Amino acid sequence: MITWKSDEELFRLIKQHLYTAVVGDIMDKIHLYHQFLSPRIKPLREDMVVVGRAMTVLEKDVGTSVGSIKPVDKPFGYMLDALDDLKPGEVYLCSGASDHYALIGEIMMTRAHVLGAAGAVVNGYSRDAQGILNISDPAFPVFSYGHYAQDQAPRGQVIDYRVPLEIDGVHVTPGDLVFGDMEGVLVVPQKYEEEILMMSFEKAEGERTVLKQIKKGMSAVDAWNKYGIM
Repeated sequence: MITWKSDEELFRLIKQHLYTAVVGDIMDKIHLYHQFLSPRIKPLREDMVVVGRAMTVLEKDVGTSVGSIKPVDKPFGYMLDALDDLKPGEVYLCSGASDHYALIGEIMMTRAHVLGAAGAVVNGYSRDAQGILNISDPAFPVFSYGHYAQDQAPRGQVIDYRVPLEIDGVHVTPGDLVFGDMEGVLVVPQKYEEEILMMSFEKAEGERTVLKQIKKGMSAVDAWNKYGIM
């Protein structure tokens, strides 16, 4: 049985043994059906994996458009404060704005990396893609809609952080586990985290066993009847 004593150890185990599909399957099994963020959110590079605690960031449009807010009298609103408040192992998770501008860029992500953050996931675009890819080796994990250079400065501001978010029907509480790979980004609620992860490690091991048997010639029917996995 896989066990862990710290977040650092847990994140390493997740990267070693799990993938979003198996964790998503387990959450379906316990009736948590809406834990994947939008499929528009993808890694800047397919080999990127992000695992960490959600440091939630709420951004809103500014200006005269419907639903926009009055600007906060600080550069970028509270974005700089949010960045400087990142802790090791946290994921900068930003949502709430339109998709008319980039929510993060190279300098922001360099600061996040220096602070030991686990990565960033934004419900919108990122920019400075090549610069972000060059921040570290392996590359600092960033997940977004893709590349779009238009700046947020005159268009959006962070209005709060470390607050609950709802992203495409997914409820995110600060500290929830964020896990993303090339097949999507999901959020594991802290309340069910240990149960979900223990079941995920078990299922992942079962899937590896089934794959071995299938490669040896076992039929799909026999594999399902014996292991209940397909």
